[in-house]
Amino acid sequence: MSEGIVAGKVAIVTGAGRGIGRGIAMMLAREGASVVVNDVGASLDGAGADVGPAQQVVDEIKKAGGKAIPSTLSIAEPQAADRIVQSALEAFGRVDIVVNNAGILRDRIFHKMSWSDWSDVISVHLHGSFNMCRAAAGLFREQNSGAFVHMTSTSGLIGNFGQANYMAAKLGIVGLSRGIALDMQRYNVRSNCIAPFAWSRMIGSIPAETDREKERVARLQQMTPEKIAPLVVYLASDRADGISGQIFSVRNNEVFLFSQPRPIRVIHRSEGWTPAALDEQLKGAFGPSLTPLDRSGDVFAWDPI
Repeated sequence: MSEGIVAGKVAIVTGAGRGIGRGIAMMLAREGASVVVNDVGASLDGAGADVGPAQQVVDEIKKAGGKAIPSTLSIAEPQAADRIVQSALEAFGRVDIVVNNAGILRDRIFHKMSWSDWSDVISVHLHGSFNMCRAAAGLFREQNSGAFVHMTSTSGLIGNFGQANYMAAKLGIVGLSRGIALDMQRYNVRSNCIAPFAWSRMIGSIPAETDREKERVARLQQMTPEKIAPLVVYLASDRADGISGQIFSVRNNEVFLFSQPRPIRVIHRSEGWTPAALDEQLKGAFGPSLTPLDRSGDVFAWDPI
């Protein structure tokens, strides 16, 4: 472990008690990092708390010869984020990596979405990511180094039904990451996003009755949470120098680089525009380039490789 790609570094991973976060924490430890395993132990919709998941991952890391401590504080609270960073300093003396992975789901068709469905998802995903980044930013500035890796989603980048809250949070994280990358590049601090695909309880209800359906589910099950970890660890390492403000995705053995919004068409009238003039010209000029109302599955229409 002392010779890994992140040897000697200290990482904080939120939502690290299960799934993708657990895989990231385990690989960071295997690659030489000391890890703060943060997880409140809540259910998928954010209810409840359990100290067990974080402690179990810490025990696994230590059993394998690594260094880790648990944290069960909620990243939705700024003061808790400060305490999480402070616990890393007290245990390991520094912080080099923050992985914002924690999140909850409250899927509802939009006209039935409550304020709590909206605000709770935003609080954990977007506010929580801000809180963790802000808590570590001063340290990163002082030491002139640091790496943030955030989990976004193709639901936010492309779209999905019943996830307006989750989509807004995940696309907001892209803006947060880009802003950090721009503001902190002078301090040698990098910030990137990953949209992960992984088999989990969230997609575990896909029907598998026919032979073809069973074959497809078997391919989807190859997208284990652990397959997200290598890109996270690489982006967190010094080897990723010069890569910042980017959006990646991992789907089984595929790694994607996403485009980011840029102007693609322009129309101009020297005398200015009226609604009638726009009606006459806009659809014809922009129509072929308008982004369709796709869902993530429409864009990623082939099975994972």
